[in-house]
Amino acid sequence: MIIPLKAAVLTAGDPSSGGKREDPSGRLLRDLLESLPAEVVAYRVVPDDKEVLIKTFIHLADILSCDLILTIGGTGLGPRDWTPEATREVIEKEIPGISEAIRESSLKQMPGAMLSRAVAGVRRTSLIINLPAHPAALKDAFEILRPVLSSALQLIKGRPADSGKSPSLSRPPFSEHPLLR
Repeated sequence: MIIPLKAAVLTAGDPSSGGKREDPSGRLLRDLLESLPAEVVAYRVVPDDKEVLIKTFIHLADILSCDLILTIGGTGLGPRDWTPEATREVIEKEIPGISEAIRESSLKQMPGAMLSRAVAGVRRTSLIINLPAHPAALKDAFEILRPVLSSALQLIKGRPADSGKSPSLSRPPFSEHPLLR
């Protein structure tokens, strides 16, 4: 029996938090998570406020013990975009490769992706990742994460990674490198 991971979706946005705008990306992200399988134990829509974001991250990671916390929104250049700063305040280790991979892939579809300040990192045993809010970019980012999520979560919990099962983590031995043949 596979035990689904505990996940949380956090949307940062003044219009969404005030009920002035729907959150289609939040709904999409919940569906994508459930396909892993993951149990979405929390879905929050909060204002673009650094202190509110920090308190929410701490609650999701420390109290609810979420394995995975995915955020949408607040990573741009606007005066109230605080998600990366709030994320950095709570994480203990940053994982720049995740954000770099997402930005690189998103750039192929949307040149504005280079303006994203999204980050990813670890708080205790929770993996926190800032994702793009645009639905197409969100789907793409999720597909980039899918092959490494299991290994990342295992490593964060101090367990051996699923080496060999994750295409992005498996590679041929050095002696089989094409340049050495």
